Amino acid sequence: MIFKETSLTGVFILEPSLFGDHRGWFMETFSDSEFKQMGIHLNFVQDNHSFSAERGTLRGMHYQLDFKAQTKLVRCTRGAIYDVAVDIRIGSPNYGKWVGVELTSENKKQLLVPKGFAHGFITLVENVEVQYKVDEFYAPECDRGIIWDDPEINIEWPIDVVPILSEKDKKAPLLKDAENNFSFTV
Repeated sequence: MIFKETSLTGVFILEPSLFGDHRGWFMETFSDSEFKQMGIHLNFVQDNHSFSAERGTLRGMHYQLDFKAQTKLVRCTRGAIYDVAVDIRIGSPNYGKWVGVELTSENKKQLLVPKGFAHGFITLVENVEVQYKVDEFYAPECDRGIIWDDPEINIEWPIDVVPILSEKDKKAPLLKDAENNFSFTV
């Protein structure tokens, strides 16, 4: 597995090694020992799987407050998404900055989104499935978000349609107004 750190420290794009022959292919999507070799110690507790029927479905930008924060390892197992992480750690030199990567069932890339980052994605095609591991259980009382089109963050979503949003995501606040208890530590 190849770990490529992005411009946001702690956010990695992972490229799994693919082994194939006449029968098909095999890959490891997570290896605790490889993560530990990179200095990343995680204890995943839950796997999640979402389906989006329509192109332009936007899910995000989500996070859970610090004492129930989640690290996510995200991959697209059917179709294609543009996956985004935003640094929301107060005091971070990258506060409000974002990175995005196209994850597809073909390229098999994954995005590691650590605690202290908001996360979201938009579907680039119809009938998309996304799977992700988390290291903390869902806690509805800690569930928070920021609006997908916050002008201060200025995410460049690579799609030419009005996104399809949940009611919750339509009402999400700007980052400057969002409840946020993350702080940057060196």
